Amino acid sequence: MDNLTEETKKVKEGFVGQRMIVFPPDIKKIVVKNPLIKDLYITAIGYYPKAIHHDRERKSGSLQHILLYCIEGKGYINIGKEKHEVLPNSYFIIPKGAAHHYGTSLTDPWSIYWVHFTGDHADYLYKRFSGDGTASVQTVPYDEQRIQLFNLIFSMLENNYSTRNIELTNIKLLEFLASFIYHEELYPSLHTSDQITTSIEFMKQNLNKVFSIKDLASRLNYSVSHYSDLFKKKTGNSPIHYFNHLKIQKSCQYLYFTDMHIKEICVKTGFDDPYYFSRIFKKLMGLSPSKYRSNHKKQ
Repeated sequence: MDNLTEETKKVKEGFVGQRMIVFPPDIKKIVVKNPLIKDLYITAIGYYPKAIHHDRERKSGSLQHILLYCIEGKGYINIGKEKHEVLPNSYFIIPKGAAHHYGTSLTDPWSIYWVHFTGDHADYLYKRFSGDGTASVQTVPYDEQRIQLFNLIFSMLENNYSTRNIELTNIKLLEFLASFIYHEELYPSLHTSDQITTSIEFMKQNLNKVFSIKDLASRLNYSVSHYSDLFKKKTGNSPIHYFNHLKIQKSCQYLYFTDMHIKEICVKTGFDDPYYFSRIFKKLMGLSPSKYRSNHKKQ
């Protein structure tokens, strides 16, 4: 929290329309004892519009991770010897403990949303952001819902520091951070430039058909080994396992929402053999198709 105190002292006149909340030390003590939120919580949050002359340097780093999200203008973030340019609709997370220096452009000042957050889960989230450790500024399309979520968190903190309020704001914090870190998973259609995503879309459109791994690879003019390596790197699964998983997901919908016979569902999901279908279904879902249907009918 000392880092934040130093930061606020440097803002002499502030920025028109700025908003900022820093958790009081007594509230922080309560938060770290709360099992629901102690692993991921806010320590400070704010919004600086048109932040002319905004400049911050922490030679000893911060005690928290810092998310900086730019919606207009531009600026820079320097982490040690690494220099990063920040443009509209981009974000960066400065890891805790890392010496850093960031600031706005003199000619085109940025407008930024920022959050200081910490906890054991915060460390895991940072790893998801940084990937192999070479963190870079990430671009995310502007999303009004993300801004609404930020405003909700901020307004709740403005209202009061009741236990339930603090719990909910920090639960919402995870959702807010996920809108950046897991953006590709949340909106895959915006990241469909790679061939494996194209292959997955092809699978979804042809769940009633049967393809070998050679068939799928040849559509992209890839060898089986190269296609399999790329597919597993992106999804964590082999192509055929993933394809079967999509088929079983679809069959679950048929079992739940229709009265179709198992044989009909097999045809709809590209399984020639009902016994093979049942075996794959049980392997992935943990119970037979008929048992799955009866369980949900009872519910």
